[in-house]
Amino acid sequence: MKRDVRILLLGEAQVGKTSLIMALVGEEFPDEVPCRAEEITIPADVTPERVPTHIVDYSEVEQTEDELREEIAKANVVCIVYDVSDLETIEKIASKWIPMVNDKAERNSRLPIILVGNKSDLQCGSSMESILPIMNQFSEIETCVECSAKNLKNISEVFYYAQKAVLHPTAPLYDPEEKQLRPQCKKALTRIFTISDQDNNQILSDEELNFFQQSSFGNPLAPQALEDVKMVVKKNTADGVRENGLTLNGFLFLNTLFIQRGRHETTWTILRRFGYDDSLELTDDYLYPPLRIPHDSSTELNHFGYQFLQKAFEKHDLDGDGALSPSELQSFFSVFPYTPWGPELPSTVCTSEGGNYLPLHGYLCQWTLVAYLDVHRCLEHLGYLGYPILCEQDSQTHAITVMREKSIDLEKGQTQRNVFLCRVIGPCGTGKSAFLRAFLGQSLEEQRQSNKPPSFYSVNTVLVGGQEKYLILYEVDVDTEFLKTSDSPCDVACLMYDVSDSKSFNYCASIYKQHYMDSQTPCLFVGCKYDQGEVKQQHGISPVEFCHKHRLPPPYHFTCQGPPDRSIFSKLASAAAFPHVHDTELSAASFWLRVALGATVAAVVGFTLYKSLLRSK
Repeated sequence: MKRDVRILLLGEAQVGKTSLIMALVGEEFPDEVPCRAEEITIPADVTPERVPTHIVDYSEVEQTEDELREEIAKANVVCIVYDVSDLETIEKIASKWIPMVNDKAERNSRLPIILVGNKSDLQCGSSMESILPIMNQFSEIETCVECSAKNLKNISEVFYYAQKAVLHPTAPLYDPEEKQLRPQCKKALTRIFTISDQDNNQILSDEELNFFQQSSFGNPLAPQALEDVKMVVKKNTADGVRENGLTLNGFLFLNTLFIQRGRHETTWTILRRFGYDDSLELTDDYLYPPLRIPHDSSTELNHFGYQFLQKAFEKHDLDGDGALSPSELQSFFSVFPYTPWGPELPSTVCTSEGGNYLPLHGYLCQWTLVAYLDVHRCLEHLGYLGYPILCEQDSQTHAITVMREKSIDLEKGQTQRNVFLCRVIGPCGTGKSAFLRAFLGQSLEEQRQSNKPPSFYSVNTVLVGGQEKYLILYEVDVDTEFLKTSDSPCDVACLMYDVSDSKSFNYCASIYKQHYMDSQTPCLFVGCKYDQGEVKQQHGISPVEFCHKHRLPPPYHFTCQGPPDRSIFSKLASAAAFPHVHDTELSAASFWLRVALGATVAAVVGFTLYKSLLRSK
């Protein structure tokens, strides 16, 4: 909504433009009227719409035509004033003033116009008979108000309607020539209906209507008012009410009726509550609310976010089979302006039915991936789904937790993160892609038969210390011996080499020395294609000796032949969760923790027995 309103008064000489302004400000008819009033600003707190309003007068005597065009260019709305007792001033509206204001403007970008019939005290009848043909000819005319500056009749109404024409414009909503909602308005209201239809049965029940009413206007409808609304819809649309609920056609009809009856502020209140601007586009403030993310911090969905997303999943899982079919997923995306997830989805998360169905687990994994990699895109997507409205929050940042910096985790020796990024790095042909697909439970044979586009990411859950964590595998696409510095940061690095290729380990060793040897990033070497037989690596020392020298866990051997071995993924996630503990120390640390705990318990029990013996003596 605009932050202020600029109203320009035009019209023939002596029609009372200046008198209207002075009567509004002074609340009395002025004894002396200058040729032109100075620009005045009405403060926000005394206007009905709570925005500052600037009122600008025009005088043919004092201003040039160029100055007039400058004022028209700066105006938000034009009041064309005529004398109700002077037919010539009425004729000039169509022949002179409206062409001057909007002659070169595009149809959908014309300035709104308010016709103001002044000096109603001089005429018993109404000028509307002469005005109606002009209103029918020019769709940019919002309304006509007859008033009297002398009697102070309808003065404030003139400026209220002018302000309303700017803050609640009709043009973006309604085509008066076609007598129907404009396509962009219909599209926005359809999205609002879809969000409000929380059980996805294509009907707004009384409960859903009241939640919508409360969200939009701050108060629910009384039971009788609810019935009256449905009765009006029933009388005017054959399919507007079904099973005692409001259909999409009924919802669109109601908004059309509001606009036709001059209550377009009602529709604008709904649109703005759901994030739309004056162009009927979702605002940046709505889609991208500010979220401060310190350097070296990560972002995750919290339990509020997961609860909302699970509810959205269940809403669209119409057959209740625990998975979204292609048509159900399309329904889920109907409130988006584009399809946010590409055809590589089945290669990124666990799917079923040959990659055509998305189960809840894979769905939540995909959301976890987006929240971690691009939180602003995640906020945008949550905005499309209506998170702030349905969860009654100021913004969708409520669904996101910004984790503390990794440096603090390392300092304290513990982390609260639930999502970890592992970069899978190795020479071409090593088997990185197959490793990522194996993480999703896909055998080598299934991978060969799949015709789905590949993905550089795979995300799944693993157990770390009995707790479920999300692990993101990212295949670094490098063809050269060197890795870009920007591609190296992660929670754990998986340096993969081909045990059947004697040159393969050299690449991983150089990457380790170049990027990770002096960092605090845990690294695991993985020897892939172990089923093809191991050959001696050309590197100066063997992979086992290299790992021992650099205090790394010994290389883990992996093959995609047969059922995938998931233990390596738990090792990667554990290394990411405990970066300060070497793999060889994890089991030892766990052992000594148990020993220390046992010793503590024994000491406490012994001390208690000692005190009991003393009391008994």
